[in-house]
Amino acid sequence: MSLPRPWWLLLALWVSLSSQAELRLALDSGALSNAEQQASQALLQEALNALPPQFKQRLQRRVPVRWRQLPPEVYGRAGRFSGIELNALLLPALSDGSAALQPSGRVHGNVRRELLATLLHELTHLYDRARLWSPDDKRLLQQCRQRQSSLGPVGLPDACRGQTARRFTLSDDPQLLDLAGWPQQVGRRGAREGHNRQLARSPDSYELSNPREFVAVNMEYFLLDPSYVCRRPSLARYLSQHFAWTPPGQQSCAEGLAYLNAGRDFARQPLGRLDPERVYQVDYLLAEANQAWASRWGHSMLRLVICAPGRPRGPACRLDLDQHLVLSYRAFVGDLQLSSWDGLTGAYPSRLFVLPLQQVIDEYTKVELRSLASLPLKLTRAQLEQLVTRAAEQHWSYDGHYYFISNNCAVETLKLLRSGSQHPGLQALDSIMPNGLLDSLVARDLAERGVLDDPREALRLGYRFDSFLERYQAMFAVLQQRLPIEQQRVEDWLGQPAAARRPWFAQADLRASAALLLLEQAALRRQLLLAQEELKQRYLSGRVAQDPNLNKAGGALQKILAGSGFLSRPAELLDGGYGLPQSAEWQRLEAESRNRQQQLRQLSDDLDQEVRRLLEPARLTELQASEANLAQLGEHLRALHKASGGLQLP
Repeated sequence: MSLPRPWWLLLALWVSLSSQAELRLALDSGALSNAEQQASQALLQEALNALPPQFKQRLQRRVPVRWRQLPPEVYGRAGRFSGIELNALLLPALSDGSAALQPSGRVHGNVRRELLATLLHELTHLYDRARLWSPDDKRLLQQCRQRQSSLGPVGLPDACRGQTARRFTLSDDPQLLDLAGWPQQVGRRGAREGHNRQLARSPDSYELSNPREFVAVNMEYFLLDPSYVCRRPSLARYLSQHFAWTPPGQQSCAEGLAYLNAGRDFARQPLGRLDPERVYQVDYLLAEANQAWASRWGHSMLRLVICAPGRPRGPACRLDLDQHLVLSYRAFVGDLQLSSWDGLTGAYPSRLFVLPLQQVIDEYTKVELRSLASLPLKLTRAQLEQLVTRAAEQHWSYDGHYYFISNNCAVETLKLLRSGSQHPGLQALDSIMPNGLLDSLVARDLAERGVLDDPREALRLGYRFDSFLERYQAMFAVLQQRLPIEQQRVEDWLGQPAAARRPWFAQADLRASAALLLLEQAALRRQLLLAQEELKQRYLSGRVAQDPNLNKAGGALQKILAGSGFLSRPAELLDGGYGLPQSAEWQRLEAESRNRQQQLRQLSDDLDQEVRRLLEPARLTELQASEANLAQLGEHLRALHKASGGLQLP
């Protein structure tokens, strides 16, 4: 059935008129001089020229603009008459041209630029409130309504179904809210977080007040700042896609994204560049659980598999372990005591640390004796690069609150995956536990668990890093086979005094000596951890005042903890600017990070000199005995190796 011909003629006329209609700014010029009218019209026209074509087509209305007496600090606002009011105190400077030379003391530089930004800001509010339909949407809606009235719902074409449903514009678009800093609350069925924690490197703190102001402020910079595409690339991409348009004259971005490496090597320059194009894959990296109260569900991280310079992207990049980085949301603890209560109540900042993979491997497999599983995520190339870029943005902007239950590493990692990749399979995923998040990713075919099927291959290719406890057990089994030792468990062997283990060295053959060497390294590491805990407890016990040396060492350690904060909150190294640092900020950033790192290195050296003098005599004796064991075993192994003619270990 077709519509009567007159209906089609009217509809065609309506579509023709609506496609030509667009935003108009109508100046109230009644009380203005000719110079004031001309300057005002030029400002309005500049604002219209800066707006995307779709913005003007969708906001099909006449918007009155008038000058009005406003408080001195207010440049303009959306008026009660559904138009825009500008501050009349600024009109004389606009009309005589001095506004372009007069500093505003605000983010856009001069008074005229601030007036232009104000117009764009308020127009964005009007656009955002309108719940708009494009001309094509309106045409389809009109056709659907006509057909529904004649055919009924049964014969309605699929394209018409749901056309009357509510549409998202900007400030209520889930994707925009994720990027803006109001992400979904995990476990709350789509509810959004109430406070924006992207506090650092903001162009204007007013954007953090609510999503509507965030959109309006960012439209100012999207339209007026050529460097916005480099400083906030994720939001620039979103706005360009929304309007199917890119502002002219955008700045070309430098290669690589700035980041600070939070590794423990204080002798190296922490500032680095991360090139998303060199990232071959992103893995979900899980540190498996242990019995510690803060680690009983594991720890969620993301591993960036980065290719060595000059190597084409491909599977071989997985072997470039020295290039790989780990993204790890952690509670920044700036004191010597980790409090479970503070962790539950959000007293610790939650920050995104960028760490070298090898340090993470050592930290978990050697010190905490926990295995690591590294499962590739199934992302398109575009999703992967967007995720890497988003991670860099969060590294520079995010400073949240860490809650061990509701906003922990798994929750933070999931939020980053959602906002960064925009993978549709992640949007409805919920998990507050690291191991549970891994299971959910695998169940939704977002992560490849099959890489762990062959344990030997998984270890060889770096999909799994086993706990050193397993190696210690294997080495202890070697000792049991080759030496008549009495201990039945590796823990019992390591728990002996170093002097009790030493007599067995002379009886050990080449293979047993190699096993003893690895176990002695474990014993020394155990003694160092015990010494560290002993000093911490002495410092916290209040005995500092009675021991000046302890006070000095404790003070150095406290300064290291506090001073290392810039590695997880790099924005504090720069004054001014916003978003990702650009080339003009690089020199200052390099100098500041180097100076801070040198201070940490000096503090670390001072601490090393003080620590041994502070140990209890028994602990110091045991530590020295373990070091002597290692030296003796080294000599014994060299002698055995020489006697065997340089044969390899069986």
